[in-house]
Amino acid sequence: MRPLLILRPQPGADRTAEKARRLGLSPFVHPLFAPETLDWPAPSAQDFDALLLTSANGVRCAGPALKAYRALPTYAVGQATAAALHAAGWDAVTAGDRDGSAIAARIALDGHRRVLHLAGTTVAPIDAGPLAITRIAVYHMAALPPDPALIAAATPGAILLVHSPRAGEQLGAQMPQSRRAALHLIAISPLALAACGDGWASAACPPRPDDDEMLALARALCEGQQQ
Repeated sequence: MRPLLILRPQPGADRTAEKARRLGLSPFVHPLFAPETLDWPAPSAQDFDALLLTSANGVRCAGPALKAYRALPTYAVGQATAAALHAAGWDAVTAGDRDGSAIAARIALDGHRRVLHLAGTTVAPIDAGPLAITRIAVYHMAALPPDPALIAAATPGAILLVHSPRAGEQLGAQMPQSRRAALHLIAISPLALAACGDGWASAACPPRPDDDEMLALARALCEGQQQ
């Protein structure tokens, strides 16, 4: 079985690893980034009629000031984000499993217009439609120092999962060209794939930017090895 190296930050890395184990894969977690809390200006909850979180890290890094918005109708991208909100004291959260644009459409359909979005400094584009979205960064993803353990774990035939263009840039900077020809790359999007550079044994991305589809590609690589 090929080793599967998961490079995304925590807590997402552990979620991906657990799904990989259920598929019979052999995951190893080597995050290239970690969330770092930022000081942020907390506006009045009265200025908004909905709250949006697109990352569980946003919930964790917002800190005690997040509680000021508990009375607002709250929306989340992903079940992990919704679970983090429940853990923070939220009873009702509307969660979407697609992307920010899809949940923005749901917010608009529910009749809200003034939305507070607590997020990281880097956010995937959102089609706001009729919404007036105020985005405030409560964290940023800080690059971790190069880890010799990652290079050691990248044995011939290993599969590397890349979940963002920034992770691709970090991987490209850390992985020597001399090692790439024996490694397989699966990235979440064409942009993330391009950021990794060239020289890999194989490089692919799924038709949709989805963690499960990345793992399906990894499983297909492993099954091809066994045939």
